[in-house]
Amino acid sequence: MKPSWITGCLVLAGTFGAALWATSVPRLTYTKVFPGSMPAWVGITVDKTGMGEYKDSPEDDNPLKFQLRAAEAEEIFGLVVRLDNFKRPLESPLKVAFMGTKTFRLENGAETAEVKFNFSEDPAARELADWFERIAESEQHFINLERSAKYDKLGVLKALLLLESSMDRKRLVATAQYLPILDRIVKNESYMHSARVRAAGIAEAIRAGSEATRTGSEATRTDK
Repeated sequence: MKPSWITGCLVLAGTFGAALWATSVPRLTYTKVFPGSMPAWVGITVDKTGMGEYKDSPEDDNPLKFQLRAAEAEEIFGLVVRLDNFKRPLESPLKVAFMGTKTFRLENGAETAEVKFNFSEDPAARELADWFERIAESEQHFINLERSAKYDKLGVLKALLLLESSMDRKRLVATAQYLPILDRIVKNESYMHSARVRAAGIAEAIRAGSEATRTGSEATRTDK
């Protein structure tokens, strides 16, 4: 058995190594400031492993955490490469209505790059911004559903219908995050029967989609 001081050193070294590894993972942050909208401020951070955080206030010290699929994270960071790692301007010279100040910030080790814009004509910039809009929409649905499930059981069905509408329009990402809430609704008879049926259908669709993605990835690896 190792002496306690050696064990302590090994634990400390492992913790330091893990922290050092975490800071070396490229990280992308998106903020949108749009006074008068709801919410007026959005902040989203995603690293290359797909781990992410969502905040709807700069003062939020308890961000909502989510996990993107590997393919989703890969597509997002592929767009960053297409945008030259934000080393060139993205703002369009066209005079357009104000649609919120958007900021992309890339942190990769000691290197950082940042670009701001209201409107861009660059297809990759617009696609990347839409990714973050989808993430924001997904997390807002999560917050709405969780709040309804806890405090407004009669409002759960409406929250589920809104969630399902976004899912039908392919606007949701990191969908596995909804499963624990959906499963609780399905199993709890205090919710309306129609809400429980709807929750079961959404959960089944999410699981079916996750399985299809996993199987497709396996098939791709097999083909190589």
